[in-house]
Amino acid sequence: MSTSKAFFSTAAAILMLGACSSEYFIQTEGNMPTKEDIRQIKRGMAQDEVRKILGSPSVVSSLDHRTWIYMDSTMERMAFFEPKELDRNVLAVEFNHDGQVQKVVELTKENGRDIAVSKDATPVLGSEETFMEKYFGGVGYMPVQPTRKNDGL
Repeated sequence: MSTSKAFFSTAAAILMLGACSSEYFIQTEGNMPTKEDIRQIKRGMAQDEVRKILGSPSVVSSLDHRTWIYMDSTMERMAFFEPKELDRNVLAVEFNHDGQVQKVVELTKENGRDIAVSKDATPVLGSEETFMEKYFGGVGYMPVQPTRKNDGL
C-alpha cells in the first residue's frame, strides 16, 4: 500500500470515529407556563384572560375547542439512538360552553401513562382486492373496463 493511500485511510478512519460522539444532548420542547402563571388561573376566568396569562396553548382540542393543552418534554438524545424522555409536563385547561375556566389539570411523567398506538387499519369500502386483482393485477388484468356508462365502477 502506498503512503498516500495509508494516510488517507487513516485520516478517513479518524474523521469517522470523531463523528461518533458519546455526548448526550438534552433538548426541551414545548410551551409550558411557569408555576406562578398557572396559580393565577381561577375557575370562571374567560379564555381571553387565560391567553393573556399563559399565552397560546400547544394544542387545542379538535372536537369541541374547549380544552387547551400546554405541554413540554425534556429529551436526552445521542447520535442515532432512540431518544429517552427525561421529563414531561402537561397542563389541561378545560372551559365550559360559555368560555369560562371549568377545570385545570396538571400531569407529569410520573402520573401520566403511555398509550399504545394501534397498527390496525380501517378498511375502505370498495378497496378490497379480489384474489385475481391481488395476484394478477400487475399483469394487465382489470376486471371492469372503464366506459362512459359506468365510469369504471
